Amino acid sequence: MTRIEYYDDPAAPAPNSMVVAASAVIADHEGKILMQRRADSGLWALPGGGMEIDESLPDVAVREVKEETGYEVEITGLVGTYTDPRHIIAYSDGEVRRQFNVCFKARLTGGDPLISDESLEIRWVPVNELDELPMHDTQRLRLRHYLEERDQPYLG
Repeated sequence: MTRIEYYDDPAAPAPNSMVVAASAVIADHEGKILMQRRADSGLWALPGGGMEIDESLPDVAVREVKEETGYEVEITGLVGTYTDPRHIIAYSDGEVRRQFNVCFKARLTGGDPLISDESLEIRWVPVNELDELPMHDTQRLRLRHYLEERDQPYLG
């Protein structure tokens, strides 16, 4: 299944679902950020995904990081909430999603790198190389908020 992300695009299809999701920014001891290249779009993104009915949002972030990258993490803080209705994700199966994402800060606790069927590649990326990666603007926004080391999480 493939996906196309839209932001503030009048040509975007109308959403037919809303999915609550979590993502995580994980930095290693050198400050490199864990990124994945998504199989459904080919774009780089933070690990994350949709919430199951029996999970908390922090649990989602921990599970998704493990599933998509092989790494184990613990949640250490909150980057922000990302609920802009102008961000639409259209999937090839006909789902058109309005995303509701909570982005956490997390600390690596273990695991080994593993590329899942949702990822084409995973990589620890130096901060000064993030701009070189093709990614959607909403991912760049989350990274920018994380790198700003804000006193309060972004609420948007």
